[in-house]
Amino acid sequence: MNRIGVMTSGGDCPGMNAAIRSVVRTGIANGIEVFGIEQGYKGLIDGKIKLLESKDVANMISRGGTFLKSARCMEFKTPEGQQAAVQQLQMHGIEGLVVIGGDGSLTGARVLHEKYGIKVIGLPGSIDNDIYGTSISIGVDTALNTICRAVDMINETASSHDRTFLIEVMGRNCGYLALMSAIATGAEAVVIPEVPYNIENIINKIKVRYIEGKSRSIVIVAEGAGSAYDIGKAFQLIGGFDTRITVLGHLQRGGAPSVFDRTLATRLGSAAVKGLIEGRSGVMAGLGGREIVFTPLEEVLTKKRELDATMIKIAEELSL
Repeated sequence: MNRIGVMTSGGDCPGMNAAIRSVVRTGIANGIEVFGIEQGYKGLIDGKIKLLESKDVANMISRGGTFLKSARCMEFKTPEGQQAAVQQLQMHGIEGLVVIGGDGSLTGARVLHEKYGIKVIGLPGSIDNDIYGTSISIGVDTALNTICRAVDMINETASSHDRTFLIEVMGRNCGYLALMSAIATGAEAVVIPEVPYNIENIINKIKVRYIEGKSRSIVIVAEGAGSAYDIGKAFQLIGGFDTRITVLGHLQRGGAPSVFDRTLATRLGSAAVKGLIEGRSGVMAGLGGREIVFTPLEEVLTKKRELDATMIKIAEELSL
């Protein structure tokens, strides 16, 4: 293998640049030319492909986002778009591809592998942590730290005014960010899509906390479980609380990656290049315990990653 490509697709996350850097420098160290594909599958179809040298990824390990940029691409879902992408890879002599992103990006990688025989390895890049085949995805740790810093600051103003704050966090249909940040910040309640919830029960629990002398209450709401604004209306109507809403939004996807995300992304990028050299394809490199593991993309995309029941139980017990 003489030439490989690397691309980021879908939503960006902290650590993507670290992964690209690792792919580029691992490739160069093994005598391989590495080409960066800009704007994901859209850029691949349009031929936005350039050779990356070691200097091109200097100082990238600490930068959030992705310097290769990302874009949604409906055209790639068509046979014509897929064929145009394959032609670009062939024109540039690219024999293997590393795709960094979430389930949509990995679905595209699977298509290239199964339908067109392109050697491809995926890397999990998503703050949602909803990707099967890895214990944690690139960007998750940084997002959690960002959420915790924000909640800690809100805690201070909430205590000053005896208020209840509902804080909505990202995660699509996965409650991982909400669950783990609720535990880490000492929230009174967490609302996640994986567990049925009763608004009146949450309100009654918070009322008891106020009677016991608690000066403020924090409720973390996963976006996949409902709108914090709708839940906030119920808090005001049923509970009579002085309630404030904070939606953290894309703040959670920005910022410099944490040490954990930098090292995880670096390990996964290196493993992907070496996996291609060894002849692997149609797999995703992920973290299994402390080791890097390869999982077939078919399995990654058809199996659901479940939340740890133990952590759900801990959140329930500590919020009493």
